[in-house]
Amino acid sequence: MGRLGDATASDVHAAFVEFRAKESDKCLSAQCIYCQSVRAKNTSRQRSHLLECANYLNAMKEHNPQNPILELAANGTPTPAMKTPKKRDLDTMVNGFQGDATGSRLQIPKPSLERDFQMCVQLNPKISVGPGIWGQRNWISFISGHWNGRWGRGTVVPGGQDKQLVAQDLSTHVETNYLLQTHDHPPAFIAVRTEGWRVGPRDVLEKLDDPAQSDEVDPKSYSFRLYIHMETGDTRYLHLNTGMWIGSGVRRGTEVIYDAYRII
Repeated sequence: MGRLGDATASDVHAAFVEFRAKESDKCLSAQCIYCQSVRAKNTSRQRSHLLECANYLNAMKEHNPQNPILELAANGTPTPAMKTPKKRDLDTMVNGFQGDATGSRLQIPKPSLERDFQMCVQLNPKISVGPGIWGQRNWISFISGHWNGRWGRGTVVPGGQDKQLVAQDLSTHVETNYLLQTHDHPPAFIAVRTEGWRVGPRDVLEKLDDPAQSDEVDPKSYSFRLYIHMETGDTRYLHLNTGMWIGSGVRRGTEVIYDAYRII
């Protein structure tokens, strides 16, 4: 079948987590680890999904430009496993689109980003919960930490948690909940919730998972991105409740550091 046949099959399977939704189900289901879309396990249909999954194409374009599915999406080369292949405009799927859906010259404001604060968190060793239907589950608790930003500074209250889901290719979905304490007198307490993905080449992700090797990893060799939400009842920080942030992080030994950018 050639490179765009055999190779894409393994690439397709690496992008999905397979599971059985019900014990009585005869067929497996598959969930895309890049957009969480679920479908019946079928290599051709899973491949067709990836050809149109902007999250997957973005990740491959940044971290694995030689990916055969990315090549297939760019030039529309047919494979025996594909039915009714279509040429797709990769640049449009990945970089955006042209035109106005409203049919008018309405000027919709374009959001911008402002670096708002930096977070440093010390982590306990991970606890393996074991394999689940979505992938390997890990549980990591927070020792402590500190933060500093445009609107204040303070510490991370011990006891926060990171619930991880690790896919077959070691792409890791993170979901954290923890508490900030400000340096005010009296202090304010701010609940933080983050969710995101750490993705990259398998050998890089293997090193990141080892605190003894993670310091050696170039932050540009992988992507660690987060959505950040904050909540508080303290009147001095009510503006945080309606804020929106995205974060860019790195792993350093037993520490995670991320910059948070407020969406303006």
